[in-house]
Amino acid sequence: QVQLVESGGGLVQPGGSLRLSCTGSGFSLGYYVIGWFRQAPGKGREGVSCVRLVVGSSYYTDSVKGRFTVSSDNAEDAVNLQMNNLVPEDTGVYYCAAAAPSTSTLETMCRDTSLFYSWGPGTQVTVSS
Repeated sequence: QVQLVESGGGLVQPGGSLRLSCTGSGFSLGYYVIGWFRQAPGKGREGVSCVRLVVGSSYYTDSVKGRFTVSSDNAEDAVNLQMNNLVPEDTGVYYCAAAAPSTSTLETMCRDTSLFYSWGPGTQVTVSS
C-alpha cells in the first residue's frame, strides 16, 4: 500500500509562494493518480489538483489555475505542488492522496475524495499578513 507524507507548509504573506512535496514510501508515484486536496476551517475537503504523471495529464481547479503547478522529480518518488501568488483563501490543511487510475477524467476524480485510498497526514498552509 502506498504511504504518503506531505511537507513544505507554513505561514506566508499574500502574494508569496510555497512549495509542497508529497513523498511516497519507496513507490514510484507515476503510475497512480495523485491528488492534492485542501480543507479550510469549517469547510469540506476540496480537490485542488489531480495528476497522472505517467501520461502527463493534469487538472487544476479554477481558483488555482495559473498560480499552482504540479511537478515531480526524476525518480517520480515525490510530487510537488508549487503555489505562487498565494491569497488568504488558499489557507487550509493540504493533503496528498493516491488513487488507482480509472477511465474517469482527472476532473471527475478530483471531485470525489472517496476514490482516493491513501492519504497523507496533511500540512498546514496559512496565508496571512
